[in-house]
Amino acid sequence: MDLAFGTKILNHKTGEIGLLIKTWKNKFADAEIDYATCVDKHGKRYNIKLDEIFPLEETDDFEK
Repeated sequence: MDLAFGTKILNHKTGEIGLLIKTWKNKFADAEIDYATCVDKHGKRYNIKLDEIFPLEETDDFEK
């Protein structure tokens, strides 16, 4: 996933476009969950589950 650095993403939680800057594993009680650190269009950094964002190229059908 390190190759995805700088990829434009669509945040399905908010519907906004952002940039992926890092992926990492968040360890909860019994499980490891893949997370991403992203930046929104205002430059604000946020963490989100990796399965809640998608590369922008894969969302063309979603936006139409």
